[in-house]
Amino acid sequence: MAKILIIDDERPILESLEMFLTEKDHDVSTALSAAQGLEACTTFSPDVVILDVHLPDHSGFEVLKTLNALPRAPKVIMITAHHDMETTITAMKYGAYDYIFKPLDADEIEAAVEKAFSVLVAERECTHAEPKPESTSGGAIIGKSEKMCEVFKTIGVLCQNRATALILGETGTGKELIARVIHHNSPTCNEPMITVDCSAVVETLLESELFGHERGAFTGAVQTKIGKLELAGNGTLFIDEIGELPLGLQGKFLGFLERREFMRVGGHKWHRSNGRIIAATNRNLADMVRDGLFRRDLFYRLKVVTINVPPLRERVEDIPELARHFLLKANREMRLEILKFQEGVIPRLMAHPWPGNVRELENLILSAAVQSRGNVILLEDIEKALVLNTGSSEPNQGQTALTQMERKHIQQVLIQAGWNRNQAASLLGISLPTLRSKIRKYDLASPCEKR
Repeated sequence: MAKILIIDDERPILESLEMFLTEKDHDVSTALSAAQGLEACTTFSPDVVILDVHLPDHSGFEVLKTLNALPRAPKVIMITAHHDMETTITAMKYGAYDYIFKPLDADEIEAAVEKAFSVLVAERECTHAEPKPESTSGGAIIGKSEKMCEVFKTIGVLCQNRATALILGETGTGKELIARVIHHNSPTCNEPMITVDCSAVVETLLESELFGHERGAFTGAVQTKIGKLELAGNGTLFIDEIGELPLGLQGKFLGFLERREFMRVGGHKWHRSNGRIIAATNRNLADMVRDGLFRRDLFYRLKVVTINVPPLRERVEDIPELARHFLLKANREMRLEILKFQEGVIPRLMAHPWPGNVRELENLILSAAVQSRGNVILLEDIEKALVLNTGSSEPNQGQTALTQMERKHIQQVLIQAGWNRNQAASLLGISLPTLRSKIRKYDLASPCEKR
């Protein structure tokens, strides 16, 4: 049950909202002006305030700012008859939880109140922030799983020398980050690290991108261009998506690896480079060699040291630490103040298959953090972000299975609690409004209600 204060100068709205919300088991108080409303906040201490934008004595925005400055600030739902962009943006900018247009819809009000109250409960249950990971720097590789420990060991070996390395892993597993960690911990860390993505450069220009070209080498070559190999100098050249390197260019690149010399396109002078080569791909180079799409001799020349980066689904034990790391990063980069995840979020993240791997997890945490309207990322924020991240309205089989599991679990807990909703909410670790919402969502009813 939430304590709700309604501030509106229209008495019929006050009476109808009071009657409706009282029937929903909420404790409701009303005020006809800003002054009455602020006084009621002192004596009534509401959890949720439904506030009209236009009041006879003060602007609703002024009241909103005052309410948000309180030590135990309520969640404020602004209501107005004016459907304009400016007031909506202003309300959200000043910290309104939600913004609803008149004429008011009962279901919309109920949903907004329950969501606001569930956020408030989660925030007040949050007595401390998530513990910070041991390392939160931008160049940190997060993970304590056995497979990641093997990756770290190989990185450690590579940091002591300048051996060529091949990093294999699915898209989004952090291959470039691994390359950067190797470079920054190597003896040549003060030299440049240059990146070239073979999949992002037109095939006809890739040779020039790598080796450079002389003026007049081809139509459009109006001046000499220094290639990525030359720019890397004695540092590191990271070649991403090496599997996309055209077969004809593979031979020339192999020649460079064997002699450490190259010639610009259209040039007649040999240039030397002693930089380390780190290549990466999400493709199976062994299969490409078998199919004649990748040179066998180049494959062996590249894989002097190989790092196999595990997909996120094979190191789910790292997800809690990764999620907290990305939450801190989101706070830092987006100037947010989110303290933690609601109970149940981490298990939900660990149950997701993560086809986009660590990159998908980072983007999802950022999306949920930006759209969160409180200091805690709720489970429903994560669910919403997961739906948005699929990029499709088609039903997801994994999501459907998880939904069915959640329905069954909630039903079992309700039966265990004798359909006592307060006790069931406590057992489930969720607020009573959230439980009510899920009961409606899954069309659950006790045997007595079915009669």
